[in-house]
Amino acid sequence: MSYRGSGAVMIGACAFPLSREGDPAVYFRREFEVTPDLASATLWVTALGIVEPYLNGVRVGDEVLEPGWTSYRHRLLVRSHDVTALLHPGANAFGAIVGEGWATGRLGYEGIARRHHFADRVALFAVIELRYPGGTEVVVTDRQFRAGAGSIRATSIYDGVTTDARREAGGWNRPGFDDERWGAVEPVEWDLATLVDPVAPPIRRIEELAPIEIRPSARGTTIVDFGQNIAGWVRLRLTGPRGHEVTVRHAEVLVDGLPDYTTLRPARATDTYVLAGTGAEEFEPRFTFHGFRYAEITGPLGAVPPDDVRAVVVHSDMERTGWFECSNPLVNRLHENVVWSMRGNFVGLPTDCPQRDERLGYTGDINAFAPTATFLYDVSGALRSWLADLATEQQALGYVPYVVPDVQHTYKSPTALWSDTAVSLPWALYWEYGDLDILRRSYDSMAAFTRSVEALLDPSGLWREGFQFGDWLDPDAPLTRPREGKTDAHLVATAYFAKVAREMAAAADALGRVDDARRFAALAGRVREAFRAEYVTANGRITNESATAYALAIHFDLVDDVQLATAGRRLAEIVRRDGGRIATGFAGTPHVAHALTKTGHTDEAYLLLLREEAPSFLYAVTRGATTIWERWDAILPDGTVNPSGMTSLNHYALGAIANWLHTVVGGLRPTEPGYRTVRIAPRPGGGLTFARTAHETRRGRLEVEWRVTDDGMELVVVVPAGTEATVELPLHPTDEVSQVGPGTHRWTYPVHTRPVELTLDSPVDVLAADAVVWAAITTILRRHLPEVCPDTFVERGAALPLSTVLNDYSALSAAARRELADVLSGP
Repeated sequence: MSYRGSGAVMIGACAFPLSREGDPAVYFRREFEVTPDLASATLWVTALGIVEPYLNGVRVGDEVLEPGWTSYRHRLLVRSHDVTALLHPGANAFGAIVGEGWATGRLGYEGIARRHHFADRVALFAVIELRYPGGTEVVVTDRQFRAGAGSIRATSIYDGVTTDARREAGGWNRPGFDDERWGAVEPVEWDLATLVDPVAPPIRRIEELAPIEIRPSARGTTIVDFGQNIAGWVRLRLTGPRGHEVTVRHAEVLVDGLPDYTTLRPARATDTYVLAGTGAEEFEPRFTFHGFRYAEITGPLGAVPPDDVRAVVVHSDMERTGWFECSNPLVNRLHENVVWSMRGNFVGLPTDCPQRDERLGYTGDINAFAPTATFLYDVSGALRSWLADLATEQQALGYVPYVVPDVQHTYKSPTALWSDTAVSLPWALYWEYGDLDILRRSYDSMAAFTRSVEALLDPSGLWREGFQFGDWLDPDAPLTRPREGKTDAHLVATAYFAKVAREMAAAADALGRVDDARRFAALAGRVREAFRAEYVTANGRITNESATAYALAIHFDLVDDVQLATAGRRLAEIVRRDGGRIATGFAGTPHVAHALTKTGHTDEAYLLLLREEAPSFLYAVTRGATTIWERWDAILPDGTVNPSGMTSLNHYALGAIANWLHTVVGGLRPTEPGYRTVRIAPRPGGGLTFARTAHETRRGRLEVEWRVTDDGMELVVVVPAGTEATVELPLHPTDEVSQVGPGTHRWTYPVHTRPVELTLDSPVDVLAADAVVWAAITTILRRHLPEVCPDTFVERGAALPLSTVLNDYSALSAAARRELADVLSGP
């Protein structure tokens, strides 16, 4: 038996016919008898809202924010627990607290925010199955339950929790409690066919962070710095007089020494506790979560002892599967920021951010980040569950919404990168886990999306119809119009659809759907040819001269072999011209470094990686960031928050560069789904002297470590059972390639040093490292620019091309530039 057919119904409190903002949590209880011969017992529980179940005063399970957030009208998760050990002969009591959560609480950003997306009031569903030698009994949610209120006076995902400890109903979840003054319950209409078993891991408390600093503020509050931006909440131990109020407000950043709440927008992110005055008390809000590094505590507490305050890190309980480190500490911190942003944005489902009035399941963000996500954590359960929601909403709505679950109901036409996650995410999961069942379950959704876009193509095969985000958050887009970047939105759309159609054809082929595979392959070819005809010149130049345009054309194989070299050179020129300045948004950033590497311009990819001035990957790191930002300059150089009104400091999408760290710097890439075969091909550069990458695949642990020593190169590769590896030895004198099987493999060899071609586009630090060349450059510059000290170039921009630095000196003649070029070209 299970909860199905048990006779249980969804119940709500009669006293709360329609929930309002600020309503107290509802407390449910019922007593029942157990005989001494009980063999075993199981509890199944879920809710419209966030539920905390108890048996005989003991919290059942260690999950939090249950049942998580799904498309409740289609899929409401039911968690099971073995509760045998919590029951005893005689009277027993089951209790549950239900707060508003996602089911009835406010969701969505200002302008589209509203309550009651899924239900008018919180409700509880529970079944306790008692198994005896002679048969089975069940205790179910029905009219025998009672409902009341307790100490939790308000629960809001965005705004926080209010707890008044004076109102705690002592013993409410134990046998013998007098619930005479509690109210009746009534059935709540709900389709019980929506109840499903979970495939995703639950949300749990994962770890706790001690403060790194506690100090008083200028406004009389206490500021606690936990040293890391997280998703979760603060737990406080406190004492004080009865009725005194303590508030904890959460922030991601300090400006001028005080918390700045700009990044939260209207989300109050404030937890409030009213003391009972009974001695030592503990406050841990469990019906909300916040995105924060800092907590501002207000109230008559005096000094807060460090041992009395902790940040509780909360997210889906996924297994860590991917690691990376190298010799550059800034790059290591960048990678850690990617990991922490993923942790903060997998609170039950993949979200955009964990702190403001949004926290929604944006399809575009996870699509950009999917190859990184699948490497870092086992997301098979979490993303399979989310894709099931996407498919049910797509079927019900007729289109793939931009957020899943869909609480926006805005644009109804497909859009590139966002909607096409219906195809690209299952494909990414298949490549990671090698599980055809992922494709089988998603195939109808994948094909429906592909056909919906095919119907929008113009006669030539270009996607020019409907709303597009374009290269969202291109750093050169107007501050308040982030989709108006440098790259034509229809170029982006067509490029992405060519990729999607090719993935669709491959998925059909993998599943043995021969006719579909042939049809979708023809579609992919048609769109590719339309892209080339419209956007690519005969010699490989892209008519839209942007880094994103070139990156997509190269990485998505939209140019032929002759055009590829030209496109790669032009992309490298753009990167060098801009001194490694990032010029891409959500659409281009996951692909630009890969496109450079693919066309033999790995040095320029490292130039992108290592630049520290905004906009760049390392700018945020130099500003003390501990997560990935939504915008390249979310914190401006003067320390203030970017005034765009859309400035999250915990947004993983631009962290997609980590995939390049894993596959190119670390050199670990599957060549068949599920890592049955892999290519190990590290590409050292950027001054790195070592890198180490490890990945726990379904077949076992893969490891790659390379190190440059005085004697040359050391490479160590660990291959698990069931995997074959092709190893390209980096910087090997003869470019050796080895085929190896399971085991640990080591190579040591002298490094092949290739002569460095020096030009005006060479980085300043490379030129300065050659004493003879730098002396010649200095002599020429002092003759033509006597007021300039060339050695300051190294201080100002060591990684910048010399030509970029010289652009600041309009007095430098063309003849002087030719003289410099002649010196660099050599005899």
